[in-house]
Amino acid sequence: MALDVVVKKKKRRAFIILSIISVIWTLPVLWVLSTSFKTEQEAVSGGLNLIPKQFSLESYFYLFTDTNNNILHYIKNSFIAASSHTLLYLIVASLAAYGYGVLKFKGRDKLFWLLISTMMIPAVMNLIPLYSIMITLDWLNDLKALIIPGLGGIFGIFLLRQFNLSLPKSLIESAFLDGANHFQIYWHIVLPLTKPALIVVALFSFMGNWNDYLWPLIVINDDTYRTLPVGLALMQGNYNIYYSRLMAATTVSIIPVLALFIATQRFFIKGITMTGIKQ
Repeated sequence: MALDVVVKKKKRRAFIILSIISVIWTLPVLWVLSTSFKTEQEAVSGGLNLIPKQFSLESYFYLFTDTNNNILHYIKNSFIAASSHTLLYLIVASLAAYGYGVLKFKGRDKLFWLLISTMMIPAVMNLIPLYSIMITLDWLNDLKALIIPGLGGIFGIFLLRQFNLSLPKSLIESAFLDGANHFQIYWHIVLPLTKPALIVVALFSFMGNWNDYLWPLIVINDDTYRTLPVGLALMQGNYNIYYSRLMAATTVSIIPVLALFIATQRFFIKGITMTGIKQ
């Protein structure tokens, strides 16, 4: 009985802490959403009112109707870059994870942990070498510069490899005995079973590419290939900042990632909880 009371108290304490964290995280998002529905005059007047005094869709009409505004073009570029990068990364990461999690060869684990150690290198240290490679390949001002370089990311390989380690070894061994080759096992057995982990990796990959600001700012100078985060920064202007319009554009930029997360939430939670469980 006493143990049940202690457990209930711990659960209640954890719920309160998580609720406070959720409120702190949600407030800025609500502020952005609220400001996007305010008139520009109310947006710059200050105050802590989350509910607009005068509900206005003027900023959204501006985003989608003004001919001088390229927000839809930026969204298209970001979607093409993020989707292409995610698809290619899933192929690369799942194949690498199959090699490190299912195949058996000398020095496999040492090589894997050597690969993992590269995660300790700050990403900004790679900017100059990567930029030099982009110049050599003539990929500046090209969406390929936003799609290809990130395919060597280690996090997705690590996540999928840990998931592969949890797969029943008897299942893979039975496939070998039935005459299946490595590609058949990878395609027909490993990929379907690792679907939750693949969705987690896809979500992180898409979100990282969609929200990336620094790398597109460096390699893309042509407005034809400019992505949404850089486009949002340009909306601030040199002298005037239209806060309501900027918050409306920010709200629009959140929608694709939020919709993707809601659609894959069940698999996302399952993939996170099962990763790292080794049999």
